[in-house]
Amino acid sequence: MTVPTYDKFIEPILRYLSQHPAGAVAREVHEAAADALNVSGEARQEVLPSGTQPIYKNRAGWAHDRLKRAGLSSSPRRGYWQLTDQGKAFALEHPAALTDKELEHLAMGFIDVRLKPPVAGESLASPELLQAPPSSAAVASPDDRLGEAISELRRSVAAEVLEALGAVSPAYFETIVLDVLHRMGYGGSRSDLQRVGGSGDAGIDGIISLDKLGLEKVYVQAKRWQSTVGRPEIQAFYGALAGQRANKGVFITTSGYTSQAIDFARSVERIVLVDGPKLAELMIDHEVGVSARTVKVPKFDSDYFDEESA
Repeated sequence: MTVPTYDKFIEPILRYLSQHPAGAVAREVHEAAADALNVSGEARQEVLPSGTQPIYKNRAGWAHDRLKRAGLSSSPRRGYWQLTDQGKAFALEHPAALTDKELEHLAMGFIDVRLKPPVAGESLASPELLQAPPSSAAVASPDDRLGEAISELRRSVAAEVLEALGAVSPAYFETIVLDVLHRMGYGGSRSDLQRVGGSGDAGIDGIISLDKLGLEKVYVQAKRWQSTVGRPEIQAFYGALAGQRANKGVFITTSGYTSQAIDFARSVERIVLVDGPKLAELMIDHEVGVSARTVKVPKFDSDYFDEESA
């Protein structure tokens, strides 16, 4: 048998997690859902065209993505799935098999729901990462659908990146930030980016040497925060830069900035702000903690068949 479409995985995952209220390891859920759907051992060997993952695990992952967007499930830590209180209540309220309409609603009704709440203030990420473009599958061209699929993949990965960033230690977050900046081209080598965060860091978590002699530097502050960063924090960073006689600074956080903080950074023209969504976007674009695969998309070459130009 072929692997069922991802929507068919939604109910088995919901039922399995409802039987494990404390949550379960994702790989165990994959297998339980495949067992419930009678996916054969041969079918479980089928992999995506990219060869990176078994198809059944990929579809189970998308099914759980839909449950998360519906507010019924969560990933409290890496590789671990657990129903929310709303999900547990939903399972109790629907003891019988879900109808086709209910499954369709879970599979398609929450696609535009973001997995992370919007940051306060003005967003610094690209609009494509924050909002799903409206379209109708019935009239969208294959290129349009491909573009929307890529956008959906980026949004899903960005949400996972933000979730992972929220779980790392502040010290490791500082290392991640420097890795991102290095991949973006700052510093001749990774050794040109130095982490200095800790007690007595004077508001500076990292220093980037832009030249071999270290005459030109960029100072970095990295904050793994849940609360919004306000103007006082940016002013304090500005003061720390002045204390270092620096004219370039980057303030990076997992959360967001108030409009007052953004206005102040723009007014001094020497501080660049990066919020959580923008950081996730940069990590995707520069493949830090994110891998990419190449998909060959065929395109007809009309010039090849033009005999007059041959």
